[in-house]
Amino acid sequence: MVEVMYGPMQLLVIVFDNPDFHGQIRRELESVMEKGLIRLIDLVFLWKDAEGNVAAMEATQLDEEERMRFGAVVGGIMGFGAGGEAGAIEGMEAGALAAARENYGITDEDIMDITEAIPENSAAGLLIIEHLWAKKLKQAIADAGGVLVTQGMITPELLALVGAELAEAVEAAEKKEQEPAAATA
Repeated sequence: MVEVMYGPMQLLVIVFDNPDFHGQIRRELESVMEKGLIRLIDLVFLWKDAEGNVAAMEATQLDEEERMRFGAVVGGIMGFGAGGEAGAIEGMEAGALAAARENYGITDEDIMDITEAIPENSAAGLLIIEHLWAKKLKQAIADAGGVLVTQGMITPELLALVGAELAEAVEAAEKKEQEPAAATA
């Protein structure tokens, strides 16, 4: 049995129009981190004022050794997917180098792209979090011979949108069923 090193990771990109920060996001992140539910791999907040000036803040819960290991693991996985075993070795080296430069997963290019994309008087947050609560579940799945094939996040907003589309489809189908009956009557 190979022990699961990491829980599932999630990237969140959030845009704030006319941001009104009062520490509520920081407090909630601290709460879930203190409870051991998530670990903050990388966080970048960007603010752009009316003149286009940008301020940024970055944070992580990883120490230097974890940054190096995390960077090497992520780089190796990405390299393996792109170029097999040789790609994995190259990816591990690149990932460790990126981590040494305190780039935990969100690249300088990512930050520049988002900075350019957000309008004045707005902000953006990029977070990479590890779901620590899911490590034991992930281990149990692996121990049972299971392999994760795909995953995604379903939000209440998405369900509401799908529900509205489903209601429209049902209404259209009901109208279509009634049309032939009306024509033959």
